[in-house]
Formats: sequence, C-alpha cells, structure tokens
Amino acid sequence: MQNEVTNRISELAESVLSTTDFFLVDVEIKGGDTPEVWVSIDAEDRGVNMDECAEVSNELSFLMDAHDVFSGRYRINVSSPGLSRPLVDRRQYPKNVGRKAKFKFKKDGEYNKVEGILKEVDDDHVIVGIDDDESTKKILFDDLVETKIIPSFK
Repeated sequence: MQNEVTNRISELAESVLSTTDFFLVDVEIKGGDTPEVWVSIDAEDRGVNMDECAEVSNELSFLMDAHDVFSGRYRINVSSPGLSRPLVDRRQYPKNVGRKAKFKFKKDGEYNKVEGILKEVDDDHVIVGIDDDESTKKILFDDLVETKIIPSFK
C-alpha cells in the first residue's frame, strides 16, 4: 500500500516539477499517527532555496489533497537532498565536478571503494582523481552503488 502511495506522490511531484528546472530525487513516507512525506528535489546546475521548496510544497500539497492521497492529516517536507544523502540521479553529478567524494562500486562481483575528486562526468562514466597521486579511476554509472560528497569547509 505504501509503495502505491509513494508512486502516486512521485507522479504528482513530477507534474509539479515539469514546469521548473528541478527534478525529483526521492519520495519517502515516514509512518506514525500523522504520516510525514519527505520529498527531495534538485536542479542540474544550481542549488535549491527554501522559497522554491515552499512553492513546490504548496503546489504538491494542493494536488495531493485534490487526489485524496491521504484520507486524514499528513505533513509534507520538500527540500534538497543535502550533503549527507548519496547522489542517486545522474543529473546530480555534473554540478559536483571538482568536489571530493566517496565512491562505492561493484566490479567483477566485488565491492570496491575509492575516495577522490570527481573530475569528469559523461553519459556512461565518472572519472575520479585519486588523492594520493595523479592517477584517475574511470567508473561506469552502472557499476556505482553509492556516491557521497565529502563536505569541504574551506
């Protein structure tokens, strides 16, 4: 049941975002007496500000009410994914070129990890500059399991 509701909210969110430069990253529903809907949005070439999140939240909430997604009360939270969340959409990678990240990937049935600077992104790969020398590692998107940006406070 929750999967159906999540899919329905995703569809409604996609329709709201279709007129913006944002894309849907994730929808989560956290249970309880009053369900909490967490919607993560991002843009390909910039960040997402609070006013934009509030606007998307208002529009999405209106559509959810109109489509009777929940029979009672719920809370909705729209935000950017934040640095603690892994990159889950290929469109998130280009704006993070030049940033340090941890990459977990599967190659020949084995899990591997590498940490370095995201140097390049193309349709099929990411190229990571390894910190300890001048070498690079080319990783297929299809092999990536998780990518997390490492915050830099310089």
